[in-house]
Amino acid sequence: MRSSTVQALLVQALAVATALALGALLIVATGGDPLLAYGGLWEGSFGRAASISETLIWATPYILAGLAVALAFKGGLFNIGAEGQLAVGALVGAWIGFGVAGVPWPLHLLLALLGGALGGGAWAGLAGVLKARTGAHEVVTTIMLNYIALLGTGYLLSGPLKDPSPFVVLAQTPKVLESARLPAIFADARLHWGFVIALVLSVGVWWLLFRSTVGFAIRTVGLNPSAAHYAGIGVGRTIVLTMGLSGALAGLAGAIEVVGVNYYHTPGFSVGYGFDSIAVALLGKSHPLGVVPAAILFGGLRAGATRMQFVSQIPIDVISIVQALVLMFVAADQGVRALYRIRGRATDSPVEAATVARGWGRTEV
Repeated sequence: MRSSTVQALLVQALAVATALALGALLIVATGGDPLLAYGGLWEGSFGRAASISETLIWATPYILAGLAVALAFKGGLFNIGAEGQLAVGALVGAWIGFGVAGVPWPLHLLLALLGGALGGGAWAGLAGVLKARTGAHEVVTTIMLNYIALLGTGYLLSGPLKDPSPFVVLAQTPKVLESARLPAIFADARLHWGFVIALVLSVGVWWLLFRSTVGFAIRTVGLNPSAAHYAGIGVGRTIVLTMGLSGALAGLAGAIEVVGVNYYHTPGFSVGYGFDSIAVALLGKSHPLGVVPAAILFGGLRAGATRMQFVSQIPIDVISIVQALVLMFVAADQGVRALYRIRGRATDSPVEAATVARGWGRTEV
């Protein structure tokens, strides 16, 4: 392993450790015991086999949504709409899951997953087309599409797609059929095959970005769209493709949550996976393989939060503060280097660290 890679991993680990240390000070300030709190956090996330299963269940949508944001970053785009794309994917996956009857497993399951991916991809592709055709900034359009997706699915779930059963009072779809459900990996645990799908796709996105001509075009457009245009790369087409692939990953995350965990879609099924995925992608340095451990960390924080609150009686919001501290120190890695006297690399590039979306301007398709 190259020394630069080891140094980058060290900085990431120190950023997380520093965030946890400040979190401990916060726990002390609120009258809690940090050792007891973090002991409960560990027990609820990685301390037992059942806890590990729950952590990996939480990590699955984080991996896929984090891959969505990381892929967009590599293409020079800031996809802040993963939450809406995830909601659309979940809605389409649920509709296929309960509305299409007579299709055997696993074909029905594959149709639900494919539908969720296509739904999320089409929703993100709208922002890509607007970017390529009119120059509309994808940060603005994806935020607006988030509102449309979340409010639109809320209407559908409380109206046309609501479970007609008289015993269901909440806004939710009917349960997906058995033929459209993801099976558990182990008989005595809730962990489903969606986690394996997420791991396979992380390798697939890595191969796409770094071993294929399509990935080369995506990264070239992300680094310098003008140079990519002069090299004969269709910048507009690449932008639309990048956003479509990014949205497909987020939509698949929503569909997997429906067919693998909840078995129905409801407006409150997401706890902010799409927004947290930005932090996951940044923590993973926008690298597909780096997203996986970052997602598992966030999954562990989510899975262990309840146990931490139970054993230490501190507010569960402390977990959100710790997540924010992790993101802050990861984003400000130069501060971590200065704090621990780690020399910065001469080859560090802000573009490679996290590509920030460019301004308005029409792009030739």
